Amino acid sequence: MASRAVMGKVPSKVTSCLISTSKTVARSPLFKANSQQPGSRSLSTSSLASSTRMFAQSQRHINLFPALSRRQYSQIQHSAQYGQPTWMTHPHLMKQGEITPGISSAEYEVRRTLLMECLPKNSIVISTSHRTRFMTNNIFYPFHQHTDFSYLCGFNEPDSALVLEKDDSPRGYKMTMFVAPKNANVEMWEGARTGLDAAKEVFGADEAVDANLFRYRIVDMTSRYENVYFDYPTPSVFMPIEIAKKLHNKPVINSVLSSVTRVFDSLTGKDNNSNLNHRNAKTSSFSFTGSSTFTSSPGSDAMNAPKGLSPLIQEQRVIKSEAEIKLMRQAGEISGKAFIETMKFTDPARLEHQVYAKFDFECRMRGSQMMAYVPVVAGGSNALTMHYVNNDQPLKDGDLLLMDAGGEYNGYASDITRTWPVNGKFTQAQKDLYEVVLNANKECIKLCTEEHGLSLNQIHDVSMRLTKEGLAKLGIKPLANDVDRRLYPHHVGHYLGMDVHDTGDISRSRVLKEGMVITIEPGLYIPRDSAYPEKYQGIGIRIEDNVVIGKTVPHVLSVTAPKEVVDIEYCCNN
Repeated sequence: MASRAVMGKVPSKVTSCLISTSKTVARSPLFKANSQQPGSRSLSTSSLASSTRMFAQSQRHINLFPALSRRQYSQIQHSAQYGQPTWMTHPHLMKQGEITPGISSAEYEVRRTLLMECLPKNSIVISTSHRTRFMTNNIFYPFHQHTDFSYLCGFNEPDSALVLEKDDSPRGYKMTMFVAPKNANVEMWEGARTGLDAAKEVFGADEAVDANLFRYRIVDMTSRYENVYFDYPTPSVFMPIEIAKKLHNKPVINSVLSSVTRVFDSLTGKDNNSNLNHRNAKTSSFSFTGSSTFTSSPGSDAMNAPKGLSPLIQEQRVIKSEAEIKLMRQAGEISGKAFIETMKFTDPARLEHQVYAKFDFECRMRGSQMMAYVPVVAGGSNALTMHYVNNDQPLKDGDLLLMDAGGEYNGYASDITRTWPVNGKFTQAQKDLYEVVLNANKECIKLCTEEHGLSLNQIHDVSMRLTKEGLAKLGIKPLANDVDRRLYPHHVGHYLGMDVHDTGDISRSRVLKEGMVITIEPGLYIPRDSAYPEKYQGIGIRIEDNVVIGKTVPHVLSVTAPKEVVDIEYCCNN
């Protein structure tokens, strides 16, 4: 999915700990267990001293399967109903010890441990889920979890919270989960809830509390800590009067509560207009700074101002573990095969939304749970709109079809773009422009290694140069500044992971490291302008691949989707 260039901030010294260790931790034996694909090339790297120390401590003191030691899974009723699949209820989807498909409880434990080890003493972390969103009375949209929250615990129910309190225990922190309790009447209508007991038994919480009590418990919990880290800097439009009284002269807690209690207002029906859109989180009255600190309104205690949690988690998320890469490889393969079937399906008798439906169907039939984003299915000159999602026009004989789409597989996104002829055969003009974009795509992918020492911004510069050279060979002379303004207005790529535009606070100026996953998506869009040859006007082309940064060799996750002219024409003509 094409994206604008947005520069992230270099993290504070707290996150420098995450930068130095997350890569090696992601490649640790704990992460690799049960995730090595037969015949695949290992992406592991040598251990760093800091991560070696962390794992030595974890093996001595931290039980990575806390639920097993406390209650033994054999004591859990396997007939019990949970709010999401577990390895006990869905053995066809999950292996023993996994919290979510493909990700073990050990990996979730290491994620939390790494985060807490890099925070100063006297710190508390508050991470909140998304809430239930309704499309009409009593009818809700399909739920999709907040990815930072999911990354830390894997819990997939709305209106929940995770609180981590740094302490001197062998585990290094206390884990409290605020979740909806079991309720037979509600579950009869809305489906099973995981409940308090399973939050401890399955997800490893030290304590599980009714989510309705969150607004009261959090006051006491935050009052004991100097350093408060939390998501959702958006202030609430509703502050219960009883909390306002308790928070008198407590600016830090006031800032925290004004943000996180909003999630749970839905449980009591007191907030019908809140919008906790993660992507809009920074458009609040808090100001985001390079030190990852959210500074509240004038008069608050600047020394104790709440600190942003998401930038810290993103430092971990930007380097993928072997288990994560395995899931993303599967997501890419599923989507790539769906592209093949969709190319076969395409002809001038179709509508754009039918092509969308075909791709969605093929992804789901291969195991994808949903689209990773709203696809772009743009026939002809509709492709000149970068994020064209109307998808409501008929396809025309002789046009190209640009489709930017990807399935989500067990919480991880694919993001692939292919462009092919509606009638199965490129015209010479279409082929000429296509080869310019294809060359830029392939040459940029070659640069996606740690050995090259480049950033996404530097690779973008290469793609821009190659595009200009390709246009010159075709005799096309762009107007001044027209290449980056109209002909190729988007960035060559972005980070990819649990979100399609993943880890948005990580700068594209950062040098790429082994284990990062990015997109490479050069494009070319010729407007209907007399300054350009008529045969090229109205043509929009983008070719996007998903790439794992390797040490010396890039690993393309979207290789299944055809992109050579001869392969595309073969698929289109079955």
